[in-house]
Amino acid sequence: QVQLVESGGGLVQAGASLRLSCAASGRTSSMSAMGWFRQAPGKEREFVTSITWNGGRTSYADSVKGRLTISRDKAKNTVYLQMNSLRPEDTAVYYCAARDTGSPIYKYWGQGTQVTVSS
Repeated sequence: QVQLVESGGGLVQAGASLRLSCAASGRTSSMSAMGWFRQAPGKEREFVTSITWNGGRTSYADSVKGRLTISRDKAKNTVYLQMNSLRPEDTAVYYCAARDTGSPIYKYWGQGTQVTVSS
């Protein structure tokens, strides 16, 4: 099992920056990738970005390209989401997730952290 704990959310004004963190513990050696998802009020959860654990290959949703950046610190078993030029439409609960080697499914999820961007 892998446990994920997010931190770093908050209330900011449009144009500001935030950095989210997600610390992984447990069987982290089994992880092949980690990602961030978000869910806005009244909407379905959507993919934001992901990073492969060993190679560091990244993927982004079109809506966040150029503004949000994912990175990882393997020594700390932590993944980060640097969010710049935030917009009100970025308001959501942000979830960290991880998947095991050989599986396309994000099996492990954090509890989520709220990000609110005011206009």
